[in-house]
Amino acid sequence: MFWVRLRSGIILVVIALLTVISGGYILFGTTLAISLIGLGELYRAAGIAPTELREKDQKPGWALALTGYLSTVSYYACLLFFGGRYSMMLMILILTAFLFVYVFTFPKYHAEQVMAGVFGVLYVSVMLSYLYLTRQMPDGAFIVWLVVISSWGCDTCAYCVGMLIGKHKMSPILSPKKSIEGAVGGVLGAALLGALYAAIVGKYLQAEDQILIYALICGVGALISMVGDLAASAIKRNRGIKDYGTLIPGHGGILDRFDSMIFTAPMIYFLATALVRL
Repeated sequence: MFWVRLRSGIILVVIALLTVISGGYILFGTTLAISLIGLGELYRAAGIAPTELREKDQKPGWALALTGYLSTVSYYACLLFFGGRYSMMLMILILTAFLFVYVFTFPKYHAEQVMAGVFGVLYVSVMLSYLYLTRQMPDGAFIVWLVVISSWGCDTCAYCVGMLIGKHKMSPILSPKKSIEGAVGGVLGAALLGALYAAIVGKYLQAEDQILIYALICGVGALISMVGDLAASAIKRNRGIKDYGTLIPGHGGILDRFDSMIFTAPMIYFLATALVRL
């Protein structure tokens, strides 16, 4: 299993490097594809799309799922052609579309399924889109890597510190192996990595003296990433599943690997917008 996870991890890193460095349409298309796959995983877990894991009193079908997929494509088209200027109006239209399906197929779906359908678009598609939006910022070719540092860097540092000195459980029910010491190590480690990263690439940035700011952004992003990780675990526990999917050998599905990045990407975008002096 270790070698399977390692091989999958290396492939993921290579894909991340190629797509993020390329940016533009390549990153846009990759982010859209990840969003659609992740949305499908969440919908299957929530009993919206047909799956053997659904509860007996829920009636799955493709109407709600198809609405979510079309909503995701529409949202990304809005980003591509209008820069997201009409995103709020579009979200209201997306909500209306889900309610339209709910009303005119009643009583096929439960209200909880409709709410999960809307939640999925916001939780997966909209929040992941900030990876692309961050890349489009001035100096975005460098700022976007703070998303990776905050999420995957935090995971690595938290794991190492937790293995070495972790004694106090952070969330014994959701994630028994995570410790408070590991969480602190993850945040501090991500902040340190952010500072080192700023020191290395600082000469290529339009802004100056960003070391402390990058460290702060990565520290806050790391804290949020842990919330994202635990939130994804909570959903799995509620639905009685181990992984969201099997797409990535040794890691599970898209949501199992990108759960922390879902929360980190928008946080990095807004923190960079507010703090980075361009």
